[in-house]
Amino acid sequence: MAVNTVNSYGNISVTDESIALVVGHTALDCYGVVDLVARKFGDAVAEFFRGKKLGKSRGVKILTIGDRIHIDLDIILKYGVSINAVAESVRRSVKYNVEQFTGMVVDSININVIGVKV
Repeated sequence: MAVNTVNSYGNISVTDESIALVVGHTALDCYGVVDLVARKFGDAVAEFFRGKKLGKSRGVKILTIGDRIHIDLDIILKYGVSINAVAESVRRSVKYNVEQFTGMVVDSININVIGVKV
């Protein structure tokens, strides 16, 4: 699926994969985030057998409904950081960067902390 918009430059289509890459890069740039993880075991197995790494888009799920974007993000945090502070920082950064990248509205960002790494 893709986000489509029309402006003075013409028709613009942004794929979910490119949005997921922006989300992944932004999340990993935030202090306290160690890694993105595939939440389902099946996703990890599929990634292994596919032979290519999903890299920065692993652990990111994008759902577009109309002109709204919904994001689910699965992360591992650094030990000793405030989970609430890091989650709020990630939420603000991802929302800003995705809205600047796509020109669309990010409706919701769900952050799931899967683990903590020492």
